Amino acid sequence: MQYRTNQKNGQQLSVLGYGCLRYSKRGVAIDQEKAEREMARAIECGVNYFDTAYTYGGSEVCLGKFLSKGYRDKVNIATKLPHYYINCREDMERYFKEQLERLMTDHVEYYLMHMLNDTAAWQRLVELGIREWIAEKKKTGEIGNIGFSFHGGSEQFRKIVDAYDWDFCQIQYNYMDEYTQAGIAGLNYAHEKGLPVIIMEPLRGGRLVNSLPGRAKKIFEQADQKRTPAEWGLRWIFNHPQVNVVLSGMNDISQVEENVRIADCAQAEAFTQAEHAVIDKVRAEINKHMKVACTGCGYCMPCPAGVDIPTCFAAYNTRYTDSWYSGMKAYFMCTSLKTNPSNASKCVRCGKCETHCPQGIEIRKQLVQVKKHMENPVFHAAKFIAGKIGKY
Repeated sequence: MQYRTNQKNGQQLSVLGYGCLRYSKRGVAIDQEKAEREMARAIECGVNYFDTAYTYGGSEVCLGKFLSKGYRDKVNIATKLPHYYINCREDMERYFKEQLERLMTDHVEYYLMHMLNDTAAWQRLVELGIREWIAEKKKTGEIGNIGFSFHGGSEQFRKIVDAYDWDFCQIQYNYMDEYTQAGIAGLNYAHEKGLPVIIMEPLRGGRLVNSLPGRAKKIFEQADQKRTPAEWGLRWIFNHPQVNVVLSGMNDISQVEENVRIADCAQAEAFTQAEHAVIDKVRAEINKHMKVACTGCGYCMPCPAGVDIPTCFAAYNTRYTDSWYSGMKAYFMCTSLKTNPSNASKCVRCGKCETHCPQGIEIRKQLVQVKKHMENPVFHAAKFIAGKIGKY
């Protein structure tokens, strides 16, 4: 296993991390025995970073039971505070203590604000006393490093990075999200600020393996390097020296061993021009289904009405280049599940954005289509439910 140095504290972190969201199920419950075999194999192979969250149903408990069997001192636990449930400082303490009980530990090495997608959400936490609470937990050693996970546009990402003295961050990144979500701009910005970066969704939940268009698969098959789509995707991310850890939601021994093999040999800045060309061809094949030719440059921003234009277009495109579900999920998470929503329906058709778009996109016209196709009954139902949960 290769390791990359956490530039904040000098710690050696395995380049492959274990994502604990996608454990195998037996019925409706996690298959504990199977999950433990897979996690044990990962640790045996050198994986030392395990990522979970309060809202990953049963995940913290599963991980805690496993680590209590003699593995705790071999790994770093990363878990996340559901800040969207927090209404007072006492809530911070209550949820954190529950997480420690679930994980059967007295400390967490890496603790994140879960889906901290805008600065308004952070400011709300500041007003509730989160800064003081974090300082207290770090002083007692109950929290080692504080960070945040992020789904949103690169502009908001940079603002959140600058809003606090973070120890690390976690973003979605893969060869299809190079210019969406935080993207390469966000990755570079965090790295320039000295922040370790943890990568989630390196294969978009397996869809860059299992849901590739036939022609995209053919491009990989015809490449000089004989690799699976998973290996191509992971190697592309490992090629970035700005990346510290790449999380993979492994739920089979064969996945663990394949990913470990890749992590053992994939080097930063090792991709050749020919290898980049293969990825470019695959990306282009997937993007043939794009609805809006937005490159995510952000020149159209900021929008006076608060629309996150590149993120709206990225989610809209994802609906057609990936799947209906992944597009809708991205749209809801990245534009609406925020303190200050930034979805397409906020557009007031002022046209300011179009004067700056280097692609000449009819942005106002396209935002109408985004609203029509993305803000459907499913979207409004999810928004209603999220509102009820938030109030609770």
